[in-house]
Amino acid sequence: MKNLQKDINGNSQIKNRQRVADHGEVFTSEREVNAMLDLVKQETERIDSRFLEPACGTGNFLVEILRRKLNVVETRYSKNQLEYERYSIIALSSIYGVEILKDNVQTCRDRLLGVFTHYYSNNYKKNIKSECLKSAEFILSRNILWGDALSLKTPDEKAEPIIFSEWSAVNGSMIKRRDYTMANLLENQPIDGPNLFSDLGDKAFIPTPVAEYPLIHFLKLSESGFAGLKDEQD
Repeated sequence: MKNLQKDINGNSQIKNRQRVADHGEVFTSEREVNAMLDLVKQETERIDSRFLEPACGTGNFLVEILRRKLNVVETRYSKNQLEYERYSIIALSSIYGVEILKDNVQTCRDRLLGVFTHYYSNNYKKNIKSECLKSAEFILSRNILWGDALSLKTPDEKAEPIIFSEWSAVNGSMIKRRDYTMANLLENQPIDGPNLFSDLGDKAFIPTPVAEYPLIHFLKLSESGFAGLKDEQD
């Protein structure tokens, strides 16, 4: 008989002892998740504030962050469906995760899409647009990735770089996508010429994208061909 560790709400914090031994996999309890997120409560309620969980597991932190963001979107924009859809997509696109176990990656994506769909359907019931859900699913396929956050690569023989997509709202409903390697995003080197600056006044670098994509409407992100359609680079 399995004797799995459980949190205060009765949720299992481990899948099995072998995964704990092999990967140190122990899920953070809901109470601890909320206590930690409350330390940065203002940021969790900013719709476009970006969060990266480098060992996201099945998404306990990311799911709660999305809930908090969507609560804000609902309060501010639920009277206008297009505005709600746009800001809910912006909220989802600000959440990133890396996970070394493939089954957890898919579970995390599914949980986040489930939360997104729940809020959306609660607000608009029969008026749900399949395009909005497809955009959400596509974003999750680019934001929640299989990889090793220590090596910054996929944990297989290919060892390919982890590549995230940045989603920036432009001119209302349009989205600009740029792809970056995780290694590039985590560099800590100043660049020649004009610099960006952190909130602490330290010099910061401007990362170089590995790909840029043309502007596209947020409801069309999943359209066939978009993933391979890049801007020409000089």
